[in-house]
Amino acid sequence: MAERIADRLSTHGFDLRPRNVAEHTTAKGLPDGGPVVLVAAVRYGHHLPEAERFLAAYGKQGLPLVLLSVNLTARKSGKQSATGNRYVSAAITRFRLAPLLAAAIAGRLDYPRYGWLDRQIIRLIMALTGGPTDPRGCTEFTDWSAVDALADQIAQLAARMRSD
Repeated sequence: MAERIADRLSTHGFDLRPRNVAEHTTAKGLPDGGPVVLVAAVRYGHHLPEAERFLAAYGKQGLPLVLLSVNLTARKSGKQSATGNRYVSAAITRFRLAPLLAAAIAGRLDYPRYGWLDRQIIRLIMALTGGPTDPRGCTEFTDWSAVDALADQIAQLAARMRSD
């Protein structure tokens, strides 16, 4: 998803490459002059630990941030916004963030990728929430046109920041 966003931003004249958030716990070494776009996956009710460490450090710096949370809750209508998605709203509150843009994007559910126990836990969650439960299945929930639209919004934000 981060690569798709970077590719789309390049069509707007922004030459960026995705970076591993585990390597950046501060703004040092990150590009100047535009927002940092964090694409953070959720697993078992929380953003991955490296994303949470980044948000904890980055939030204190008060720099321009775009937060995109990848979670399966976003597969349901109304769960793509910062207010409609509990993972996004919880991260904003917990880390005292004021992102320029915050949204949730549904990802892919790839049961074969997980170990037996993880697969069973995810199946239970999916059964409770009306999702797919076939342990051999792989379901792509990502709305790629919505990802492109978010990238276009990010490009507009970055262009405004560049001109200021």
